[in-house]
Amino acid sequence: MTAPDSIDATAQLLARGDYVADRQLATAVFLALKLGRPLFLEGEPGTGKTEIAKVLAAGLGAELIRLQCYEGLDVASAAYEWNYARQMLEIRLAEAAHESREQLAGGLFTERFLIERPLLRALLPAAVPPVLLIDELDRTDEPFEAYLLEVLSDFQITIPEWKTVRAERPPVVTITSNRTREIHDAVKRRCIYHWVGYPDAAREFEIVRRKVPAAREALSRQIVAFVQSLRTMDLYKLPGVAETIEWSRALLALDAVVLEPETVNNTLGVLLKYQDDIARVQGSEAAKLVERIRAEVAVARTQDAACRD
Repeated sequence: MTAPDSIDATAQLLARGDYVADRQLATAVFLALKLGRPLFLEGEPGTGKTEIAKVLAAGLGAELIRLQCYEGLDVASAAYEWNYARQMLEIRLAEAAHESREQLAGGLFTERFLIERPLLRALLPAAVPPVLLIDELDRTDEPFEAYLLEVLSDFQITIPEWKTVRAERPPVVTITSNRTREIHDAVKRRCIYHWVGYPDAAREFEIVRRKVPAAREALSRQIVAFVQSLRTMDLYKLPGVAETIEWSRALLALDAVVLEPETVNNTLGVLLKYQDDIARVQGSEAAKLVERIRAEVAVARTQDAACRD
């Protein structure tokens, strides 16, 4: 499938993958595709940054190549490494056959001994350029960021013992960061930047409606209102959209029709991941939130019905 030719077409591509994007995000994705620039997505965990790459890969009919970042990630794990075990075997076989050192050296560093890791794989020829997801770049350290500059600028990797591998058609690159540390400006300058924040209530309801279609409308609206209320509180870790979706599925599995204080108390661990946050919300605070939200949703539905009449 060809890349979308407009912002509206980009939003539609994302929507077909059940990703509800606002206009700014759709614009950033469109420009990244149109200009052939990496897309740098920063924001809180659980706001849908990784999902964008998955939806793009599915929508474009491309392979998704994912590089999950972590502390201590190096070139051997991210880009390429030589198969030293096979090279040693080749050396022994060559010595047994009494081959010259020149013949041996010329054959050791060739493609058949090269192990391709995600960055290199993304640059190799493909019928459809792949989507390269560099996930949670903030988990790595600065030396790895410096190594990425060649990949992001020229879509190439220099392998000193062999050659420089350059992409015939650049991959679609998406980089995510949870901002546990600042990423160097040199990386960001090579990218189209977008901050992925928490959605407003209307967009989050649409997300839940798409991701958990079996949930009743009243329950979905109450879930969204409850999560939106939690995000106004001084919690250690606010719930993301991923937690909203997971909580919706959990409540559906419990056959919930509307929010009940007891059910909320028993399932807060799906939404909140720190005991101090759970203890703050549990009990009377949760009961008050549920009572207020159920009343607000009921009033809103009554007003909607009156408007339709």
